[in-house]
Amino acid sequence: MRDLSDAQLAELLDKDIFHLISKAADKLGLECYVVGGYVRDLFLERPSNDIDVVVVGSGIQVASELKNELGKKAHLSVFRNFGTAQVKYKGNEVEFVGARKESYSHDSRKPIVEDGTLEDDQNRRDFTINAMAICLNHDRFGELVDPFDGVDDLWDGIIRTPLDPEITFSDDPLRMMRCIRFATQLNFFIDDETFDALVRDADRIEIVSGERIVDELNKIMMCPRPSKGFVDLQRAGLLQHIIPELSALDIVETKNGKAHKNNFYHTLEVLDNVCKAQEKDNSSTPNIWLRWAALFHDIGKTKSKRWDPAIGWTFHNHNIIGAKMIPGIFRRMKLPLDSKMKYVQKLVDLHMRPIAIADDEVTDSAVRRLMNDAGDDIDDLMTLCEADITSKNEARKKRFRENFRMVREKLTDLKEKDYKRLLQPCIDGNEIMEMFHLKPSRVVGQLKQTLKDAVLDNKVPNEREPLMKLLKEKAKSLGLEER
Repeated sequence: MRDLSDAQLAELLDKDIFHLISKAADKLGLECYVVGGYVRDLFLERPSNDIDVVVVGSGIQVASELKNELGKKAHLSVFRNFGTAQVKYKGNEVEFVGARKESYSHDSRKPIVEDGTLEDDQNRRDFTINAMAICLNHDRFGELVDPFDGVDDLWDGIIRTPLDPEITFSDDPLRMMRCIRFATQLNFFIDDETFDALVRDADRIEIVSGERIVDELNKIMMCPRPSKGFVDLQRAGLLQHIIPELSALDIVETKNGKAHKNNFYHTLEVLDNVCKAQEKDNSSTPNIWLRWAALFHDIGKTKSKRWDPAIGWTFHNHNIIGAKMIPGIFRRMKLPLDSKMKYVQKLVDLHMRPIAIADDEVTDSAVRRLMNDAGDDIDDLMTLCEADITSKNEARKKRFRENFRMVREKLTDLKEKDYKRLLQPCIDGNEIMEMFHLKPSRVVGQLKQTLKDAVLDNKVPNEREPLMKLLKEKAKSLGLEER
């Protein structure tokens, strides 16, 4: 964060594109301002090529005049229904819109839009840090217009609405998600009055489409510490409307003096651990679906929770229950119902397996079975499971980590030996059906499983002769004769 005078702002805007916009606006006699995120990011020293320009008048006119100045060097797109235009030039995307004022009906977040002044346009902005504008006209080039003290809020690290937050959020409830998203991305705090309005208007999120909510959740998920956003969503009462299954984990029950941990905060710790692991790997584009798997890995614990007088609270098969919940959650939230969902479902289902292995003797057989079931996602599964070690018992945590190291060594060894070839029996189902004149059936599955178990447990080498002998013995015990 840096303090900038108008002269310094003018210097930062000393680029061809801004002077060309200035020239186009002055030629048409229209006031013109760069606004919103680009201005905010100048102060935060965050580079950006996405430029929003507000014109007191027709934004389309200024965009068209800019295109005339640039000729074939630029591409112009006009969206007359929305009163906007976009110019792409040398890696910059400049969005032009006329200054406007908005009014809303209670049951829709689509505003009634009218032409307005710069003041009207700044009044309709979501947060003070996004309501700043810098004039681009030649006579006032670089002049900051900051009616809501957005610069002060940047310095103080505060997210605050320009006008009454109750009206701001009620008019467009998506702004509640954006409020929490910005606070998470920038590591800012939400102003008390603004947060109180979030709480009061939380049920208004119901009128926002799942796609728009997921878009904001994905941006929260890609932050270095997404837990901050999910804590705010829970505190504000928004999470119970968006992901009630996750919100329901925020409970601690005590019986006979025994309490289980808060699985909501445990989940967020695991999510942050996954983010740290991805950052450590220097991944330029971290796998967001691994983060979703972390968020949902214990989602089945509410349904599986039981009290056992002998051992206390249990969550048996919560991984299996959670995996079965994933398709319904994805469908309701408008998350993709494709391979990404299946990936998350698989990791939720398998996330206890490496922990069970690491909690016992690390055998070759268990590791081979794990690799067979996880397939190409084995490394992501191990990252998730290592992130899941949140025990406060340092001795237990140390033992787990040592055993996980042994699991990883065995996995590396198997990979080097071409695990797909080693773990898939060289006699397949088609050959079994042909040998014993069978159609696809449960019996064929039994025979295949016999061979697979023998290979995974390393009872026989994955070679044709010993497997054929085993197959014939099993078939004979089932009363089958070779064709």
